[in-house]
Amino acid sequence: MIKKILTALLVILLVLQVFRPKKDNNASAPSPANINQFASVPDDVDKLLRTSCYDCHSNTTVYPWYTNIQPIGWWLEDHIKEGKGELNFDEFGNYNLRRQYHKLEEVAELVKENEMPLKSYTLVHTEAKLSEEQKQQIILWTDKAMGDMRAKYPIDSLVKKK
Repeated sequence: MIKKILTALLVILLVLQVFRPKKDNNASAPSPANINQFASVPDDVDKLLRTSCYDCHSNTTVYPWYTNIQPIGWWLEDHIKEGKGELNFDEFGNYNLRRQYHKLEEVAELVKENEMPLKSYTLVHTEAKLSEEQKQQIILWTDKAMGDMRAKYPIDSLVKKK
């Protein structure tokens, strides 16, 4: 009986391997809407964003080998899709000014509160874990980028009136 159950589970797992999620990745061409085109991103901060954020928040996701194993691949693809839906650094320029400003606020807040990068991500991608100094670099950058936006645009185009 146990042998039949294990055999059935193995067959199901093998069949699942046929159904793979589409990998949404366009690393071949830089995006004209990338955040670097709309905000001054210093090289050190750009490197931090690419190491700690871009796998879930850009169109240049680096898919590890285990994304080819189902159902892990489905779970990760759903997670990546959700991350890009919240913030996609490669689509940043396509957001309206209010959303750009708000996303910069959220980046600072989530990094400050240790909510990003996710602990489940940094367990596997240890290089993505941010030190206190690196967190401060990102927070200072977002503050500067938001200040640049406030200097360039009327405040009511950046935040909702209360």
